[in-house]
Amino acid sequence: MASKPGFLSDWPWKPLGSFKYIILAPWITETIHSVMVKDAKEWDYSNLVIVPFMFWRMLHNQIWISLSRYRTAKGANRIVDKGIEFDQVDRERNWDDQILFNGILFCLGNKYLPGASHLPIWRTDGVIITMLLHAGPVEFLYYWLHRALHHHYLYSRYHSHHHSSIATEPITSVIHPFAEHIAYFLLFAIPMSTIALTGTGSIIAFAGYVTYIDLMNNMGHCNFELIPNWVFSVFPPLKYLMYTPSFHSLHHTQFRTNYSLFMPIYDYMYGTVDKSSDTLYENSLKREEESPNVVHLTHLTTPESIYHLHFGFASLASKPYSSAWYMWLLWPVTLWSMVLTWIYGRTFVAERNRFDKITLQTWVIPKYKVQYHSKRQRESIKNLIEEAVLEADGKGAGVLSLGLMNQASFLRIISRDRVV
Repeated sequence: MASKPGFLSDWPWKPLGSFKYIILAPWITETIHSVMVKDAKEWDYSNLVIVPFMFWRMLHNQIWISLSRYRTAKGANRIVDKGIEFDQVDRERNWDDQILFNGILFCLGNKYLPGASHLPIWRTDGVIITMLLHAGPVEFLYYWLHRALHHHYLYSRYHSHHHSSIATEPITSVIHPFAEHIAYFLLFAIPMSTIALTGTGSIIAFAGYVTYIDLMNNMGHCNFELIPNWVFSVFPPLKYLMYTPSFHSLHHTQFRTNYSLFMPIYDYMYGTVDKSSDTLYENSLKREEESPNVVHLTHLTTPESIYHLHFGFASLASKPYSSAWYMWLLWPVTLWSMVLTWIYGRTFVAERNRFDKITLQTWVIPKYKVQYHSKRQRESIKNLIEEAVLEADGKGAGVLSLGLMNQASFLRIISRDRVV
């Protein structure tokens, strides 16, 4: 929470805990009823896509979370060399609150805002209007709102909650008190309400705009630099139209610079660009993968164990041996991950921890528990372990710990000059 929580800091459904999504029941029930009683020609597809779009936003965010944690564990292009504390994980675990909030507002807008229902799939004029209104009023107003939130009165009551995270993750972008989200939605509603009221709205315009906001928010808080230098060399003005993760990272470490939403042009106009923005960007791109002092080599257990990894779901990773009833819903993703690990077939970094000056990485062999009992898999597993040992040795790891099934049979592979 903020240092001095202000009015409307908590989300209204906080007392519901894990049952918060029940507040969508009236809209879902009404939608199902309309599908059942109306002819297909009368269906409002702009209403039907709201809940699936919420699931898409969750998946989109989770992809960024997993990618960011994987890249941060490897160390390549890392911006802030600082670990994620447990209190930050707890503070940011309810990142889906803003998706639920937006979903409710979309349902209300679809029902009561003129021009927001029975939308076509695409309208070019609405897309252009959305782009212009975002680049103009939204970015401009956000810049000054953001500066206002750094005034000591508002900062201590609201915005300090967001800045509690110095080493940011993608979902840090949406960790704000409820009152802040109301203000942000009013800004982002400018293009959306305009195209609805002018009759130029479309499903692609609404979904595309929100997806763009999610994409830029996640990218700006991912804590590794991923925008290559050649992009700005090919089109130099892009420097003023698109920020980078390192640009926004400075806002979380310096606090009084780089206030812009996604377009740094307003920081350049009003003299609030951090002087080290370009230097940090160049240095982040040059940062190579980290060389660990200690490597812990382990493997997957069950197909669902992929979700318990550090870059999986936080709610499951905190309970590594538990299972939930909804896991069967994820079987398409689980099957895809099994196929991916089968094809990729290479040890990957799953986690990084630092103890004083000692860096420990956890490396995972993409083989499941049942495969360790198969004679046909034995040679493949042995080769993966040997490759991992040689790679750890090449990176200068002085200690290798083994957390594998039947480790005695593989002891000779790692028995060289290291501690087990």
